[in-house]
Amino acid sequence: MKLCRKVESRRHPTARIACGAPVQSKVESLISHYCLSVWGLLTLSAVVLFTCCRHDEPVIPVEEEQHGDTVRNEITGFYLLNEGNMGSNKSTLDYYDYTTATYRRNIYAEANPDVPKELGDVGNDLKIYGNRLYAVINCSNKVEVLDARTCKRIGQVNIPNCRYITFDGKYAYVTSYAGPVSLDASHAQIGYVARIDTATLQIDSTCLVGYQPDELAVANGKLYVANSGGYMVPDYDSTVSVIDLKTFKQTKRITVAKNLWRVRTDRQGQLWVSSRGDYYGTPAKLYCIDPATDQVTDSISIAVSAMDISGDSLYACATAWDYIHYEDVVTYSIINTRTHEVVSTRFITDGTETQIQKPYGIKVHPVTHDMYVTDAKNYVNPGMLHCYGSDGILKWSVRTGDIPAQITFVYQ
Repeated sequence: MKLCRKVESRRHPTARIACGAPVQSKVESLISHYCLSVWGLLTLSAVVLFTCCRHDEPVIPVEEEQHGDTVRNEITGFYLLNEGNMGSNKSTLDYYDYTTATYRRNIYAEANPDVPKELGDVGNDLKIYGNRLYAVINCSNKVEVLDARTCKRIGQVNIPNCRYITFDGKYAYVTSYAGPVSLDASHAQIGYVARIDTATLQIDSTCLVGYQPDELAVANGKLYVANSGGYMVPDYDSTVSVIDLKTFKQTKRITVAKNLWRVRTDRQGQLWVSSRGDYYGTPAKLYCIDPATDQVTDSISIAVSAMDISGDSLYACATAWDYIHYEDVVTYSIINTRTHEVVSTRFITDGTETQIQKPYGIKVHPVTHDMYVTDAKNYVNPGMLHCYGSDGILKWSVRTGDIPAQITFVYQ
């Protein structure tokens, strides 16, 4: 089973630990939300038997489907990282080829048949930098580095409880929770950012930040890191760490809100940071920070599970857990990054959002403006990817791996 790193999500029983979901006081609630179910143990045992010796088992074949129309521009395709359930070693990688309109599932195993445990346990982040594809595999404690064209493994960087990645110059920067997954706040450790030389794939320095750091972004010569404090329930962290890139030292921490998560920069140079709140009296919100002054300049009352910025539009979808009403609240929003107005609360216009059980990821094509929304379903079985046109009308859908999350485009 997977420990949930997206705390808004009401996941399967063991899923909510890694990102700081609230811990209820009752023993039965802990068992319900955090303990491995019998089904999960059986599934884990089966996976272990299957994956312990790749040389004795055939590689699972790639599955292909045709969806959509062929498109030819500077973007040739995209990769989709499926997280997989924690403890099941089920993270997988899919690829969509625009030149052939072909969706291919589980391509990592075929490209790397000699890697014993395939991609690993809990795929957390995925980005392309230069000609390399970087996959942050959370509970396998590693960053997989692949050739962006062939998906062949180049190497890996070992980082404990690694979370998210960004780049600047010759370096990759990766957040780490530093210690193992744990609900015991007394054992929670200050997190850090690891700086990786992309030429050598060696960590040359680390910088301490706040508790359980998640996403990070570069702006105005500085690195901004959202500290969640996810293992400190109910005393979440509420700060954004600011790191000077020249010295690689933390210079300050900006107080924003509880349980921070996502970070993006827009083309005005502003930072957008999401807070998950505490799932009770403190609601989830989206905040704007001016990197010139390092001040919070605005807040918008929307929840954000995933967001992407295209042009002057910030697209956000959310599956936010509410303990007061004991339900998931699903939302879809578009914010104008110049005016900070919520210009839409319904970017899916044809009514097919009712078919999406748990919206989990969002990515907007920078040329066609097609919108890709992933659906994690029940967090245990395969999910779905839905392609919408810029008008919000569904074009096509395809089955993915378990818990489809991160999408990154491949350029010519």
